[in-house]
Amino acid sequence: MVPITKTGGDNRRGESSVKVVMLVEDDDETREALATILEEASYRVISAANGADAWRLLQSHAGPCDIILLDLMMPVMNGWDFRRKQKESADFSSIPVLLMSAGGNIASSCADLGTSDYIAKPVEVAELLNKIQRYCS
Repeated sequence: MVPITKTGGDNRRGESSVKVVMLVEDDDETREALATILEEASYRVISAANGADAWRLLQSHAGPCDIILLDLMMPVMNGWDFRRKQKESADFSSIPVLLMSAGGNIASSCADLGTSDYIAKPVEVAELLNKIQRYCS
């Protein structure tokens, strides 16, 4: 399990501006913890355990997805492959992506994949919520 540190104040949002976050993370405990944090911050969360599941959900989801929180290292379809597929799709290429990884080269991966930003693991909750809010507005 990847530790998640919760610091900072309450970052709740108004019900009328509910944003949708697609959370793509293969570790069940981390995915559930992040989903809970995001839901408590009044985001609607669509969760997937790998890139292939995320791609299917993205295509079948009714309504917009405002941001994708994407782990890089996953089975079935990793974050690199998912992002390449997303960038090739006219329907989904404009959705901002925040990469997540415990790897030391996340900044260069972010640049290589053309993502909006990144979050290093262990996830710092205040930083996560600030970045999601920045790219969802």
